[in-house]
Amino acid sequence: MVELSRESCQPRPPALSVEEASELLRGLSSEWRSEEGRLRRDYRLRGFGEPVALAVRVALLAEREDHHPELRLGYGHLEVELTTHSAGGLSRNDFILAAKIDALG
Repeated sequence: MVELSRESCQPRPPALSVEEASELLRGLSSEWRSEEGRLRRDYRLRGFGEPVALAVRVALLAEREDHHPELRLGYGHLEVELTTHSAGGLSRNDFILAAKIDALG
């Protein structure tokens, strides 16, 4: 499998087929799940500071990639949700950003 975290997000990518998305999902952390044209990962962390710190790291990464997730955070948790609105579902960009988020540690 291609090392997705080495790729960069591209402007206006096409939507992936279910088969393509399933193949790329296998290359991510098992914590990611695909639901209704979106990739989701829930982080369980300590306190409020840890989720906020991770959200900031994800946000800075997303800015560099110009591909922006939905982030929901609260005490002890952060949810990251990825989709490509212009493609109407999942694109390769979603998997690239997910792989880069995985690499954050």
